[in-house]
Amino acid sequence: MPNYPITQSPNHRITESPNHRITESPNHLIAIIGGTGKEGNAIAARFAKAGVRVLIGSRDAAKAQNAANELNARVGASNVEGYANRDATARAEIVLLAVPYAGMTPILEDIRDAAQGKIVINVASSLDPERKSRAKPPAAGSVTAEVQQFFGDAVKVVCAFQNIAPEKLESVEEKIDTDVIVCGNDKDARATVIDLIRRIGIDAFDGGALANAVAVEALTAILIAVNIKYKVRGAGIRITGVPRESA
Repeated sequence: MPNYPITQSPNHRITESPNHRITESPNHLIAIIGGTGKEGNAIAARFAKAGVRVLIGSRDAAKAQNAANELNARVGASNVEGYANRDATARAEIVLLAVPYAGMTPILEDIRDAAQGKIVINVASSLDPERKSRAKPPAAGSVTAEVQQFFGDAVKVVCAFQNIAPEKLESVEEKIDTDVIVCGNDKDARATVIDLIRRIGIDAFDGGALANAVAVEALTAILIAVNIKYKVRGAGIRITGVPRESA
C-alpha cells in the first residue's frame, strides 16, 4: 500500500497501457490548478477523455466552471467540474500545478493547507526570462524541490510533463510520441503518477529521487533550443534500452 495519506477512490477500471499490458488503475480524482490556461486545459482534456475525474482550478470559480463546461462539451465527457483553486485542491486526491514558475507563489500560499497529505505534480521549469532556451534553476535546485520545501514533508511532490510541448498536448486525438520522466522522493507517489500518465496514452518512466528533477526541468530549455535550431515545434525525447513491456 502507498505510504502517503490519501483516500483512494473505490472505483477502479481496467485499462490498457501504451505498452499493451492490461492493468487495473484506481480512478483518481485530479485537480488541475491553472486548468483554464493553455497547458493546464490541454492536460485536463486528455485526462477527461481517458475517463479520469477532473477538477479545473482557477482563482475565479465561475471561470473554472465555464472552462469545465466547455471542456466537457469539447471531448464529449461529463467528468469535469470547476472550482476555485483551494476548493479544487481540497476535493482532489492528486493536484497538478499547471502554472508558470514566475506566478506560482501566491497560488501555493492559497492551496498549502488544502494540499496536505496529497500528491502534487509540478509541470513548471525555471527558464532564463531573457532567453527561454537557457535553464535557470532556482536556489533550491529545481522548481519541484522548491514546491516540496514550501509544502513540507506531508505532501508528496513530483515533477512530470516538462518535456512535452503544450501544442502536442492540445491535439487530444493525436498520439504523443514522447516519454515523460517522473521524479520525486516518494516511490509510491511516482508509481501513482506514472500509472495516471499512462492512462492518457503517454509512456512515463521513473526518474528517481527529487534531486534528479533539476535534469528533467532543464530538458524544457534544451527542447526549446532544439525547436529553434531545427525550426520545428514540439521536439521531445524517448527513453531507449528499456523494454516497453516492463517499463
